[in-house]
Amino acid sequence: MNRALPPDERLNVRTSLPFLAFHLIPLAAIWTGVPAGAVALAVVSYVVRMFFITAGYHRYFAHRSYRLPRWAQAVMAFGGTTALQKGPLWWAAHHRDHHRWSDTERDVHSPTRGFWWSHVGWILCDKYSATDESRIRDFAKYPELRWLNRNDWVGPVSLAVASFLLAGWAGLVIGFGASTIAVWHGTFLVNSMAHVVGRRRYVTSDTSRNSAIIAVLTLGEGWHNNHHHYQASARQGFRWWEWDPSFYALWLLERVGIVRDLKRP
Repeated sequence: MNRALPPDERLNVRTSLPFLAFHLIPLAAIWTGVPAGAVALAVVSYVVRMFFITAGYHRYFAHRSYRLPRWAQAVMAFGGTTALQKGPLWWAAHHRDHHRWSDTERDVHSPTRGFWWSHVGWILCDKYSATDESRIRDFAKYPELRWLNRNDWVGPVSLAVASFLLAGWAGLVIGFGASTIAVWHGTFLVNSMAHVVGRRRYVTSDTSRNSAIIAVLTLGEGWHNNHHHYQASARQGFRWWEWDPSFYALWLLERVGIVRDLKRP
């Protein structure tokens, strides 16, 4: 398959090795065991980091669906880095390009190129490794966000250390390692499957679909057709029964005065 791809779209084995090797970490549970405390830590870590990705990287930095004071913006960016999905400027800039060119050859993770490419292939090649700050000028003007984007390792290393201090080696292996992998693939499912499986409520220029299963796994991101219909909305579950915990949390933060101008459909 690589022979048919341009060099910059091929799997870069050297730079991809850390990501691929990371998937072996849960095997260490054979040695550490799987204590209840480590499992609880993994669940909490998954939910909190998924919130930082869905509500922070996606709905805030990519779509500006609400406003935050500068200190909270920095917290949201730092929290997002703990999910090991690179920096906030990189993530949001590429996501904006996805919406601009959705399902076309210029879509960074177009589902028309197959599951592997849309799930992880586009991340593991060289073509999209850099941050195009011209696509994210509104946030690239903040030095603290540029610093976090360059030093996106600080967040996950801090969380890994905290996980070890809280629950020992099992906390590191299960609480941090296994939960990181789960957050990765939960997030990636939106790219690879939310344009393939599910129902279409709205006619859009792309193939976006609504999936309750993906919504449960990603705190509400599975209502993808809703999202492509009204990208500026902080709420993606438009109906009362459409599970969207990221929005519920943002609503609570709005009630206490941290979040402002929370956009709704």
